[in-house]
Amino acid sequence: MPDLPTPQDATEAALFSECWDAVLAYADLCTSGSTAAAQLGREAFAHGVREARAAETGQVRGTARRPARLPRIPLLLTSVRTTAAAWEEAGQGHKLDPDLRLWLNSDAAARYTGPPLQRPLALRGLRDLQQPDAELLWFAEVEALPLPLVARRLGLDPAGAAEELQQVRTLFRDRCHRNHLDTPMDGRCRSYARLLDAVTRSSAAEAPGDLSRHLATCVQCAEAAACLRLHGGALPGALAGGVIGWGGLAYLERRRRAAEVRLGAGRPGSADRTGAEPEDGEQKARVARNGLLVAAVLVSVLALGVSLMPFGGDGDDLGAPGGDRQPVADSAPPLPSAPSLPPATSQPADRNTPTSKRPEKSRKPEDKNRHTEPQGTSSPTDRAEPDENEEPVCRVEYDLVNQWPDGFQATVTVTSTRPLDAWRVAWSFRDGQQVGQMWDASVSQDGSRVSATAADYNKSVPAGGDLAFGFLASWRGKNSAPYDFELNGQACVKSG
Repeated sequence: MPDLPTPQDATEAALFSECWDAVLAYADLCTSGSTAAAQLGREAFAHGVREARAAETGQVRGTARRPARLPRIPLLLTSVRTTAAAWEEAGQGHKLDPDLRLWLNSDAAARYTGPPLQRPLALRGLRDLQQPDAELLWFAEVEALPLPLVARRLGLDPAGAAEELQQVRTLFRDRCHRNHLDTPMDGRCRSYARLLDAVTRSSAAEAPGDLSRHLATCVQCAEAAACLRLHGGALPGALAGGVIGWGGLAYLERRRRAAEVRLGAGRPGSADRTGAEPEDGEQKARVARNGLLVAAVLVSVLALGVSLMPFGGDGDDLGAPGGDRQPVADSAPPLPSAPSLPPATSQPADRNTPTSKRPEKSRKPEDKNRHTEPQGTSSPTDRAEPDENEEPVCRVEYDLVNQWPDGFQATVTVTSTRPLDAWRVAWSFRDGQQVGQMWDASVSQDGSRVSATAADYNKSVPAGGDLAFGFLASWRGKNSAPYDFELNGQACVKSG
């Protein structure tokens, strides 16, 4: 079972982390379990990276042929599909999803390996684009990344990115239209080709009844209609289905949910706050404050109602010292300011807040366990943040990229205020999570404590620079965010 390839430089290391996320998401769809998904993902990733490197250096079979220039992510996703087909042929099909096995043995799968002019139109159209244009189209339409973030990744001007994306969409449509006319087709499809082009150019035009009936029965023309119609939201599905093949629409939905988690509620203080949604953190803070206010009011009303009920002499015991309830005047705790609100996936609330001052609604058994650290695993740096007037040595951002029933993928990004010649990042898990594989660093784990040590190619970090790595891990029952991060033995402050 091959390991992930070693990145050649820091740029490729960052690209690998992003691509592995996509490859694992599709491999998970193609297999019947997380172990098989990781194995399929690793094999496909290694094969796809070799193919991409060969294409970039021109070392491809048949020097007279122009090398395939699919963007890196769709190239690796097609490698997952071809690796799954190799598994099926080698007698390992039991590891694959049953529906995928049926598809691999059908005429639909044969289109992706058959004559070039018979292959899906979206695949041919994307391949015909220049590399930067194809990457812009794929990131924006399929990976569902915000356009300002895509512009920064590709080195584009964010102010003109929307206009450039529209130009690339139009260029993709023209390539698909030309390829559709070049495709061998029968006379009936040929008679509808130019009518289909005219109808799909306008959002107000409606398909005539005979063309509509034809599209309902002809797969080839229906695919062409989806690629040619730039309005109505059909383009992402046409790209994902045409390039990836089986499971393309499910992959598209999974990537959209992942983008929402990473850039929305699941990733407070994301790196894209300076882009399209600068007020995202402020909005979450307002929502959290409103939630605390409602909870405090409800507790106050309930406590007031209980104190006024005619229970006789026994009712006085409700306010006795040492009981769980507080007097009505103290039942609503003071609301914390916005910066002190913990994000939903970060560490628990401040341990210095007395339990009796919290609303009873939050005093569930799991909260009690969550606020009680295991003996021998906590550290002073986790219980108390550095002084606000002191510059922290480092800041850390933990990102839960993907999660499935018995495993998950995450990335860790650390910003160091000091230059580093070597680094070691350590943290603790709360719920017995076990790291199985790590890239861009070497891993060791002792109980709940995990250590990640720099690889040879990313040891040096300038002052104010970032170091990043990712990992796969298993979990059972609960998957809380890790805590007590340290960089070279110095406590880190969590971002967000």
